[in-house]
Amino acid sequence: MMVKGEAVKRILIVDDEIGTRESLKMILKNDYEVFLAKNAEEAFLQIKEHSPDLILLDIILPDLDGLRVLEKIKQGEPDAIVIMITATRTVRTAVEAMKLGAQDYVTKPFDIDELRLIVTRALSTKALKEENQRLWEEIDKSFGFENIIGKSKGMKEIFKVVRQIADSRSTVLIMGESGTGKELIARAIHYHSNRKNYPFVTINCAAIPETLIESELFGHERGAFTNAIEKKLGRFEVANQGTLFLDEIGELSLTTQAKILRFLEEKEFNRVGGSKTIKVDVRLITATNKDLSQLLRSGGFREDLYYRINVVPIVIPPLRDRKEDIPLLLDHFLKKFNNENNKNVKGISKEAFELMMNYEWPGNVRELENLVERLIALTSNEYLQADEVPFALLDTSRINDFKESILNRKVSFLEAQEEFEREIILDALRRTNYVQSHAAEMLGISRRILKYKMDKLGITHNNNKEV
Repeated sequence: MMVKGEAVKRILIVDDEIGTRESLKMILKNDYEVFLAKNAEEAFLQIKEHSPDLILLDIILPDLDGLRVLEKIKQGEPDAIVIMITATRTVRTAVEAMKLGAQDYVTKPFDIDELRLIVTRALSTKALKEENQRLWEEIDKSFGFENIIGKSKGMKEIFKVVRQIADSRSTVLIMGESGTGKELIARAIHYHSNRKNYPFVTINCAAIPETLIESELFGHERGAFTNAIEKKLGRFEVANQGTLFLDEIGELSLTTQAKILRFLEEKEFNRVGGSKTIKVDVRLITATNKDLSQLLRSGGFREDLYYRINVVPIVIPPLRDRKEDIPLLLDHFLKKFNNENNKNVKGISKEAFELMMNYEWPGNVRELENLVERLIALTSNEYLQADEVPFALLDTSRINDFKESILNRKVSFLEAQEEFEREIILDALRRTNYVQSHAAEMLGISRRILKYKMDKLGITHNNNKEV
């Protein structure tokens, strides 16, 4: 039954017998928009004009064989849904038509309930395919390059490598500080590869206790150890035909490293407590924020495994080394958190933007994202302001600014010291609504000293309150 608000599905009936065309129209017209054609020529005109969702096509037509019509339809529209109309004597031809791409067939005389069922089922299959396509487009959007923000030289080089190696079977080692987006790169590799229709499975090696990591990776049999009350599939098995992403691989013990090495060499493993050898097809991507070469020297990482996982190395630069990407990231996160918080923050003030550009971002992109989320959630301003930025961010960024000015001899040490004091005091006053006693408390000095420094630095404000 047609649902109010849904688009009406269009059905084209192609049959040279007027009785058949009219009978089918009577059966279907209450649920669908129906068009009629008595031969192949009219059928192609109707297809061009109305783009039907489903075609009921007679096998025998006066001007062109139904199988040839089917072939032409499929050449122009491979996903077209075609159901063949056939008499009992031509069922074998209908089966041949299905090999050429027909969805199903119906026989004359029609069973009305069966006909409706076949049509409904065919249209549902088409709708499911379209929904799957839409979902994959969403996945591509979520994990495509547009979700990894960057125009810097380092990021452009990473995009190039990802495109080059996406379809290969080679293992990949992604290196970078915490918060640089290692998992995003791993997901981009997977969802741009020929494995994208299969699982992308992740595990943070640092988050799993050593006693459980082998079971998590390779699974276990029932009774393999205490509390193993049923068989469990490991991440390698779950990721079959897809990709397994091992984050923080530098945290694994040498014993577990040896078992991963065996898998890479043999493409097989045993569940904990099991004797059966299991073979799977898994592409391995690993990541670390540690210096694996240093771990090699100290004996904390196997050399043979290192060379196995480091076939294609990708190094993600920290945010402080690609500050030209900060404006793009800010714009991306502003849009994201405006939508999530139902806000309409239009942008960032010049002063706040300069603070963010001068800051070193030790937490990298993740720290920037968290900051923007926090600011948008709390602000009532049209533009994010400098006095909304956390004091630590202001402090660190300005210290670096002053340091560079002094070392480059743009200002003297005493001038920089005075400017720094002036900014700290002004910020404290703004945050306390210019109540001097509150500002002094925030700075950890007496109000008398604060007043002395304000006079010395020439800080005046009509709203200054001594209370």
